Amino acid sequence: MPPLDSLIASPWWTALLTAAVFALAGTVKGVVGLGLPTIAMALLALLMSPAQAAALLIVPSLVTNVWQLRPWGTLGPMLRRLAPMQAGTCVGTLAGAWVLGAPVGAWATVSLGAALILYAAWGLSGARFKVGDRAEKSLGPCVGVATGVVTAATGVFVIPAVPYLQALGFDRDELLQAMGISFTVSTVALAAGLYLNARYSGAALGMSFVMLLPALAGMQAGQWLRQKLSPTVFRKCFMASLVLLGAHMVGRELLAG
Repeated sequence: MPPLDSLIASPWWTALLTAAVFALAGTVKGVVGLGLPTIAMALLALLMSPAQAAALLIVPSLVTNVWQLRPWGTLGPMLRRLAPMQAGTCVGTLAGAWVLGAPVGAWATVSLGAALILYAAWGLSGARFKVGDRAEKSLGPCVGVATGVVTAATGVFVIPAVPYLQALGFDRDELLQAMGISFTVSTVALAAGLYLNARYSGAALGMSFVMLLPALAGMQAGQWLRQKLSPTVFRKCFMASLVLLGAHMVGRELLAG
């Protein structure tokens, strides 16, 4: 029997763990309606660099978020409303990718950990804000740029996008569609940023397509679990797990330094 260290380091073992991560991330999204990119980045960063994790994330994130764009009849008005924010996201992501480079090294891991802690702390606090129509016109592009910079630095695109979208007063279906638009644009912008930094190869794209299968299987399982579990309790456990993962990432890099 091979030593444990060599088994863990083998490509097949890494691929199996990666598939398990995407299955779990898909399950989370199936239960609470979001979280696939966040949980995938959080766990994959324990196995590889954030840049590698982000490259694998592209196809599963894109496909599952395009699915979330429905209903198609309301997509046009929602796109027009969120266009300034999404334009800011593209600008922020590409500018961040140019200035910061690909998310690799200790700084990227610490940034990812800090982003996870901030997002989870906000989710657990239950804090809610309200953005009026007049403020939305000026605040939307700023939130988009900030989200883009965080995306370029960490591969996670929920901060500050999700709190901002929740502050716009959407009902549940509208909010899901708005998040689907935001996550889809962020995914495409992230892929462009990785490509500009030569971090998105054909091999990474192929593996990303493979990881779509466990992600979709996880979503199906999550939708079934949604009928059995309390989404509110599940979401709190999910957020608490992100705090622990984020703290582990930050602590590990700081102690290593």
